[in-house]
Amino acid sequence: MRFEEKILTAKSEPLKAQTIDILQVNVGYKCNMTCKHCHVQAGNNRNEIMSRENIEAVLRVLKENDIKTLDITGGAPELNPHFTYLVEEAKKTNRHVIARSNLTIFFEPGMEYLPEFYRDNAVEIVASLPYYIESDVDRVRGNGTFQKSIKALQRLNSLGYGNDSTGLKLNLVYNPPGAFLPPEQGTLEEEYKRELDKRFGIHFNSLYTFTNMPIGRFRDYLVRSKNLEKYMQRLKAAFNPETLGSLMCRYLISVGWDGTVYDCDFNQVLGLSVYNDCPQHIRDFDYSRLCGRKIIVDDHCFGCTAGQGST
Repeated sequence: MRFEEKILTAKSEPLKAQTIDILQVNVGYKCNMTCKHCHVQAGNNRNEIMSRENIEAVLRVLKENDIKTLDITGGAPELNPHFTYLVEEAKKTNRHVIARSNLTIFFEPGMEYLPEFYRDNAVEIVASLPYYIESDVDRVRGNGTFQKSIKALQRLNSLGYGNDSTGLKLNLVYNPPGAFLPPEQGTLEEEYKRELDKRFGIHFNSLYTFTNMPIGRFRDYLVRSKNLEKYMQRLKAAFNPETLGSLMCRYLISVGWDGTVYDCDFNQVLGLSVYNDCPQHIRDFDYSRLCGRKIIVDDHCFGCTAGQGST
């Protein structure tokens, strides 16, 4: 059964947006890393970078609409030459700003300023750390990644991140290292907090567990290992209708590096822009038309509704 049909077994109408609380902006696919599970297939060889013109369009949308949060992603978003400008201008509009960082970017030439920059602008950091064991992380993200990530987290802790009293939020992200679903989020968060504190004295606020989506570099892995069909069946079998109410696509708009508007960043990777009856580009943003839009779905969406869901 296709995902669109599956939805109708659980609710009486197609999936629709509820509101727009978050403007999620992908500022480019260029990255200093080449992670095996990366759904956008980011890397040093990618040259897609959001222009200053589209950055300005994003800022206009924030100024003119009651959208609470700007969520900046990539690639490594910090590699966009307009990254600091976007953060500083967004903060002037009193919006909450989230940056999705791979942590290792702090050690690239010219990027040493980032921890203090994040602190000074009260940016919430969502950082990928596939596990708390070195060999597991390096196998997925490359040799030396784990040690750099630990040093980066310790540096952020020293600046007040991960401490409830400072308001500087540091959240970690777990992705399964293979073709299986993540464990229960609360239990794994307790495990992460205990082990990272015991081994490295590291503290953070929350752990998010995300199912690997069968797209991008992870899909290539599934095809090579002849696991694609089995993985898709696993996702479909784990469909949980209770996740439909909290799906992220119902509360955000995703903007691609070229300004195209999508329901989520997974659709962005697949080139599935919002339906034609909605504005297709950030420069034509219309809150009222996008707020209650019908969401474009396909079978990769089973990844967000499997088990406890990815919200």
